[in-house]
Amino acid sequence: MKLCIIKPPLPFGWTPVAPPILEYLAALTRQADPSIDIEVYSASATPDVFDTLECDLAAISLLTPTSVPGYRIADGLRARGIKVVVGGMHATALPEEAKLHADAVVTGEAESVWPRVLADFRAGTLQPFYRGEQLPLEGLPTPLYGLLKHGHDFRIVNTARGCPYPCSFCTVRKVFGSKIRMRPIDDVVRDVDAMPGGMYINGDENIWWLGKTDRAIELFTALRGSKKKWMGFGSLAPVLSPDGSRMLKAARASGMLTVWVGWESITDGGLEEYRADRKVGIDRERAVRTLKDHGIDVSLFFMLGSRADSLDDYHRAVDLADRLGVSMHPSLVVPYPGTDLRKEYQPYLYKELGWEYYTGAYALFEHPDPGMTPEVREERFYETSLELLKLGRIWKHMFKVPASGFPHAHILSLMNQLPVRKGMKIAFEKWKESKQAVREKQARPGADSALTG
Repeated sequence: MKLCIIKPPLPFGWTPVAPPILEYLAALTRQADPSIDIEVYSASATPDVFDTLECDLAAISLLTPTSVPGYRIADGLRARGIKVVVGGMHATALPEEAKLHADAVVTGEAESVWPRVLADFRAGTLQPFYRGEQLPLEGLPTPLYGLLKHGHDFRIVNTARGCPYPCSFCTVRKVFGSKIRMRPIDDVVRDVDAMPGGMYINGDENIWWLGKTDRAIELFTALRGSKKKWMGFGSLAPVLSPDGSRMLKAARASGMLTVWVGWESITDGGLEEYRADRKVGIDRERAVRTLKDHGIDVSLFFMLGSRADSLDDYHRAVDLADRLGVSMHPSLVVPYPGTDLRKEYQPYLYKELGWEYYTGAYALFEHPDPGMTPEVREERFYETSLELLKLGRIWKHMFKVPASGFPHAHILSLMNQLPVRKGMKIAFEKWKESKQAVREKQARPGADSALTG
């Protein structure tokens, strides 16, 4: 039996980060049935392989912005007689939709059901739906590093699942639960030691939690032995906790260079709208300065264009980046399926826009301010992003990266921004071309009748 595990292409092109699901699901497969022949494919790196791909069963992991190309791959494989099972965040939120393109759908976490999926396929009794349970994270296998080629230089390790924060825009709590489940630290160290290369990413939703700083310190202390550099995603509230400084020193000593922080909204009112105020804490700017004082570079991720936002917020973002000396990466608000935000925005959604528009670069809903048209929101998003990614600002930020991280943190800063800048410029030009084409069509004689049918 031959299994192909597939990650559909990302909306903005290839990255050097290996999608973790590929090599991890391969390891779960090897653990369940060592006789299965396994191949893994990242469609961003190998987009042309699927027309000729040969296997008995294909497993495809879907995120919302990759669901349309993922369905396309699934439909093509099934047309050639290959059985397809899909899973991931999007399939978990919309299993009935996913089933239209697959022979089986796995919702939730795979560990509890994947061996049964493989056994049922071998027996010819594949079920339409499998619901994964939230189990303790013990005994998880080390990913089969080395299966994925094509220049994927960075691997991701996960040390925990679940999130207690009720942010309205996020699917993590919905899929993985509100209770934080930790992996045994020895298992995490084992996986990091097995990774190729000298740098990795901690892919947890949060690398530290309020009330659990002792566990973070214990993990970071254990990881010092790997002598590898790393980056991760962290919230701001624990930074200013009583043990915050001790925790940051342990993180830095373990090789941490950069933390990606969810700033979420430029305004405090936006934080309250998203129910993210508890996660970011009481003094966001002081928390960022504290991170930098401990030698950790900071990149902020935030959303623009919510129904509570104004055009002034776009300008405030640039001012904030300059004031704090950090890199900032905006997206437009995306009401993902399965989130509370989608329920709240349901009456205002542009229902003609398919999942391929759910990338963070499109306005997806009506705004109460008549000046905040979709075109204005999208254009301001690109203009703000490119302003934040100006070469002068990137180089200026380089001199504000903590010197203790030289040269790795400085190289990483460039790697985080220059490819994004290039992709953003290309995307902006394509966006302008598409808007110009619409204007030209609308300007032609008889355009109204042609558009309305």
